[in-house]
Amino acid sequence: MNAIDRARNAYASTSSPVRTGRAAELDLFRQTTARLKAAAQPPRSLAHLADALHANRRVWTHMAGEIADADNALPGELRARLFYLYEFVNAHTRKVLKNEADVGTLVEINSAVIRGLKGEGSV
Repeated sequence: MNAIDRARNAYASTSSPVRTGRAAELDLFRQTTARLKAAAQPPRSLAHLADALHANRRVWTHMAGEIADADNALPGELRARLFYLYEFVNAHTRKVLKNEADVGTLVEINSAVIRGLKGEGSV
């Protein structure tokens, strides 16, 4: 690459489409759910599964922090239900890691949240 090519790249448009918070959340839940599904497929690797579960837990932990924020505009009942789901996801994740539960439940919960974010139903 010569100096002219480097200059073109340096001044090239870096704009990207503006995404709403909801769109970003939707993408994040889709990606995390896809990772959970992939990790649950045979042959299952505990390391792969643990990585996907950890990523899912991080998403839910971040969401719980947002829900708990006093400035959150969601209705109180919805916030309470989402926070309950966060607690359930944490407890169920521990059970999955101990091989006492199936990851499918977490996929179902995330899928319900995805539908809610898409406006297809409530959580």
